[in-house]
Amino acid sequence: MSNQIRTIVKASIRQAAHIEQIRLRKDLNADALFATMRSGFEKIKDHRPGQVKHTLADTLMSAFAMFSLKDPSLLAFDCRRLDDPDNLKTIYGMATIPSDTSMREILDPVDPTLLRPLFKDAFRPLQRGKVLEKMVFMEEGYLLNLDGTGYFSSSKLYSPACLEKKSRSGKITYHLQAVGAAVVHPGFREMIPLCPEIIRKQDGTTKQDCERNAVRRMLVKLRQDHPHLKFIVNEDSLASNAPHIRDLRELGFRYILGVKEGDHKFLFEYVDQAVEDGQAVELVLPDTKKEEISHCFRIVYHAPLNKGNQDIRVTFVEYWEDNPKRKKPLRFSWITDLSVTPDNVYQFMRGARARWKIENETFNTLKNQGYQFGHNFGLGKQHLSEVFVHLMMLAFLVDQIQQLCCPLFKAARKLYRTNRSFWEKVRYHFYGYVLKTMEELYYTLLLARRRNLTS
Repeated sequence: MSNQIRTIVKASIRQAAHIEQIRLRKDLNADALFATMRSGFEKIKDHRPGQVKHTLADTLMSAFAMFSLKDPSLLAFDCRRLDDPDNLKTIYGMATIPSDTSMREILDPVDPTLLRPLFKDAFRPLQRGKVLEKMVFMEEGYLLNLDGTGYFSSSKLYSPACLEKKSRSGKITYHLQAVGAAVVHPGFREMIPLCPEIIRKQDGTTKQDCERNAVRRMLVKLRQDHPHLKFIVNEDSLASNAPHIRDLRELGFRYILGVKEGDHKFLFEYVDQAVEDGQAVELVLPDTKKEEISHCFRIVYHAPLNKGNQDIRVTFVEYWEDNPKRKKPLRFSWITDLSVTPDNVYQFMRGARARWKIENETFNTLKNQGYQFGHNFGLGKQHLSEVFVHLMMLAFLVDQIQQLCCPLFKAARKLYRTNRSFWEKVRYHFYGYVLKTMEELYYTLLLARRRNLTS
């Protein structure tokens, strides 16, 4: 189909659907972001000498396309590759598409750290386009949620990268985990995922890796990638320890860390004494929507972290919700180095409680809404599973950017109740029509929906 005919078809689609042309942002739409991914893949040197049937860039783009289209497995993607490769090649910019076996063989030796620059490539237009500024939280900083999650576990399958867990009966379970990071804001449903850090058996050592070490590696790399961005690290109570806080300070990160009384007895006793001595700030704020609910706060400044690290002074913030309909009130406690005052403590609480977004809006979405994060696409003998995790997270990043910035994507997504049903329709039209761009596909979705509503 020529460009002229295609333009006429696009215009007729909009006219038939009574849809005005939606203006897309230059670098923040699907087709532009796919081109960014393709350009980044082409910069990675192929580890195979001589001429090859499938270039590394094509292979990486094929795997990215699989996650982008939410195909449930490599086998499903391979079947579609054989049925109708035209749109895959045209829209994702591939010359050839490898089989599932070839894809695994080609990607297994790829060092996943080579994919890290692509997260910056996708992040940069958000900064240039002033989109990131909308997500500033407090003190010109961005909330950065960190958490670990498992993505593979088996008593039979394993790779050299797998961690091992031995039960009392002697049974060994092999597993892999990752630390995820995302820029979030309590006022936004969307988040901006950053490059993950894999928890795996490190090369040259027999020691087990752990989440704490992975977080430390992630923060060092993150500061190298974004030396000037102000981040406020938001983590659970496992992170509220002196070595981690010293790492955060050294790297220039602010922090909000959960604390529990059972783990910080000395700190909570200090807070109780401060309350008794009248040195705590206590206030109650009415809920703006429900009269029966009140938000209660207690702030203690310059509190010692624990008995052994009294040189580390923090601001302690406690929050509970007074709601007569709840048998057990919601109650949370945090430590922070932010300047919390009665004027901003409610905003602080909303940001601190937004930590759940890394679990619900990120990990649960990846596992349960089409990305198949818990599915084993292949362990390989070197880095295969890690490469797949990075490519999956890149696809998720592209989707989140579209959801934040692309009005056409948002209009098409709004037509469907769930992400799963939306992506089912995307795949149906992707493999059922000859298309040149994702822009055409989204307009096709709008037209199809319009016809269903008017028929």
